[in-house]
Amino acid sequence: MVDLRSDTVTRPGPAMLQAMMNAEVGDDVYGEDPAVNALEAEAAALLGHEAAVFTPTGSMANQIALQLLVPPGEELLCDAKAHVVNFEMGAAAALGGISTRTWHAPSGRLDVSLVEPMVNPPHPYATTTRAIAVENTHNIGGGTVQPLDQLRALRELADAGGLALHLDGARLWNAHVATGVPLHEYGRLFDTVSVCLSKGLGAPVGSLLVTDAERAERGRVIRKRLGGGMRQAGYLAEAGRFALANNIGRLADDHARAKRLAEALEPFGVCDAAQVETNVVLLRIPEIAAVAAAAAEQGVRISALGPDWGRLLTHLDVDDAGIDHAVKVLGELVQGRAV
Repeated sequence: MVDLRSDTVTRPGPAMLQAMMNAEVGDDVYGEDPAVNALEAEAAALLGHEAAVFTPTGSMANQIALQLLVPPGEELLCDAKAHVVNFEMGAAAALGGISTRTWHAPSGRLDVSLVEPMVNPPHPYATTTRAIAVENTHNIGGGTVQPLDQLRALRELADAGGLALHLDGARLWNAHVATGVPLHEYGRLFDTVSVCLSKGLGAPVGSLLVTDAERAERGRVIRKRLGGGMRQAGYLAEAGRFALANNIGRLADDHARAKRLAEALEPFGVCDAAQVETNVVLLRIPEIAAVAAAAAEQGVRISALGPDWGRLLTHLDVDDAGIDHAVKVLGELVQGRAV
């Protein structure tokens, strides 16, 4: 089975499993798990911050960050396709009392000129804007890499207005590999950063919230409140350490395979290969659910996300032979189906 539904479907290989089995562990709620402590220190250093908090999921890391940055009843700005407002079950409002407003961002790409006029300064009759969130790479945008000049301009806007910035960097590793921009250069532009270990890096579980030491301590309290206080979490953390040490550079292979997949399918009119920057290929196919079902019968799984659109993601469990098989199966199924 060639599973292109998501890069979350990866499974640990033998070397990662061995690292997990060899982990030295303790009680992380007491701050006594050596593997967790090491992972948090390594991630913080990579991203140019003081501290990090290991969480079971990226959604939890994001929501802890938002609660750290935005008081209840005040406002977060983000784009309309952002993960934090589309795929986190309304948690910002339900758990943090946070109001959100969004801007339209084609392909998820940041344009600071659209953001600046939306900012509400403190006012007795308006909801005050406290933070802005950006997703890099942008999932529903198609694995879009955010332009560095726009991220720097956003930092200038935030500094001028006394705003905080959060980076949903679930796939920040992909942006780093695609552009060569150092991780710490991305990280230092934001007050809080979430990064995922269980997508392209192939760990079975886990994300990290990276920030300064004071926010990290408050973040641990919120993590416990949300039910994220894991005990001997070092077995999972050691998988994350292995992923950071071994699986970042190889993301370039995923990017190359995604581009090859898109170029093979583009002649059928179902995708735009020029838009593929990392490991995500967006598809436009009428009645895509039927195509997905037929593809699965032939050993290829794809995501149908709407009536006429879907997504393919490459990852470490899909090799060149898998791409060849996917091209053959999907090419036959999508012929003549372009929107």
